[in-house]
Amino acid sequence: MQSLAMIENWPVPTAAAAVVRADGTIAGSHGPTAHRFPLASVTKPLAAYAALVAYEEGAIEFDEPAGPEGATVRHLLAHTSGLAFDEHRVMAAPGTRRLYSNAGFEALGDHIAKATEIPFADYLHQAVLEPLGMTSTTLDGSPAKDGVSTVEDLVRFAAEVQAPRLLDPRTVLEAMSVVHPGLSGILPGYGHQKPNDWGLGFEIRDAKSPHWTGASSSPRTFGHFGQSGTFLWIDPDAQAACVALTDRAFGPWAIEAWPPFTDAVLAELGR
Repeated sequence: MQSLAMIENWPVPTAAAAVVRADGTIAGSHGPTAHRFPLASVTKPLAAYAALVAYEEGAIEFDEPAGPEGATVRHLLAHTSGLAFDEHRVMAAPGTRRLYSNAGFEALGDHIAKATEIPFADYLHQAVLEPLGMTSTTLDGSPAKDGVSTVEDLVRFAAEVQAPRLLDPRTVLEAMSVVHPGLSGILPGYGHQKPNDWGLGFEIRDAKSPHWTGASSSPRTFGHFGQSGTFLWIDPDAQAACVALTDRAFGPWAIEAWPPFTDAVLAELGR
């Protein structure tokens, strides 16, 4: 795909990208796709997928208590637990505000570790990384932000999400559906969004503006971006997903570069 070569013009030391179709075929790749990059918050979809496996295994329930008083696993996954961004401090009653929270995902990891009696990093490895052959992906620290991976591994993950083998497709459909519709909140880096829609660990594009995806991205697009200059989006209407990893922190360069890149990828896919 010629559009992927646009990453060569990004003001970053290193970048790699790839597109994988819903049937698992690689539409194209560019750059050092085996290079390991810190994922920052692109760790969250991986952690969320492990939570979905734990749910299907019967280790947890979405609506069981977890995190602060009154909150559930579902609240933690959907950033509606009321926990603050980066500290275990309650800012709102569960289900009333969309407060993007690293602390919430850390509480989720602790909850799953207790329920399964397996450290969360080990559970993620056993439940998601190993079955998908993601041999270059590790979690050493917070399930909110401390993953390290490659484009090659995340392409495997994106293929799985589009055509699930580890999970019932109905569970993945629930994860990409809005939890607590209508809640507004801050999308980090992009300001107040009304509504600020999320599923279970995945951000949902809907009609958000401004946004890190493209003007031609479908409202059903879901995924995540990270402060380390990384993103993963899945566009069900395009029947494709795109991964881009860099080693420059998110900032104005990304806000400027990412949407036209996505639009070029979608145009080349025929969207």
